Amino acid sequence: MNDLYAQAVTVFLGFFAIMNPIANTAVFAGLVGEKSKSEQIKIAAKALIITFCVITLFSVLGKAIFHLFGITISALRITGGILVFLVGYHMLNGQGSKLHSAENHDDSDVAISPLAVPLLAGPGTIATAMNFSSSGETTGILMTIAVFALLCFITFFCFIFSSKIINIISKAGISIVTRLMGLILAVIGTQMVIVGIKAISA
Repeated sequence: MNDLYAQAVTVFLGFFAIMNPIANTAVFAGLVGEKSKSEQIKIAAKALIITFCVITLFSVLGKAIFHLFGITISALRITGGILVFLVGYHMLNGQGSKLHSAENHDDSDVAISPLAVPLLAGPGTIATAMNFSSSGETTGILMTIAVFALLCFITFFCFIFSSKIINIISKAGISIVTRLMGLILAVIGTQMVIVGIKAISA
């Protein structure tokens, strides 16, 4: 039970760091802050439903995708680790990562892009999900999906109360949280690479 709890906490921290609901709340406010409350709720709900579906798809079909493209789990962990590390590195330095960029978005449907993809379900998030569920065991896959669903609910409430959260935390607070999340991501990415290299050299 303790191992299961520890794994759930690890999965949650990994997803929380790479999705960074606090920082993305500021992005959400910047994109749809001028819209009505009802429109903001619809956009937030649509973005997170799409995000959840994308991550669930990659969590469930991770092994099938490996076989289809001849990818090994070790290769995924190393590549995914590098992607996660890069996102964390940019966040640690107070910069936005191009993997999670909100530039050049289409105002006609910001829920799909840039909110769902690539801000929430970007390459780093997908790699993290596939890494956590890569064992192929039902328990690991269900835990990954359940923890991500919880994070989607948290992110949804952060989005719909974005104006209040930003007023409370302030830009300086968001910057601090972003840097802390960046440090966690960089460490998680490094650990993923180490695990992948060890598996290859074993």
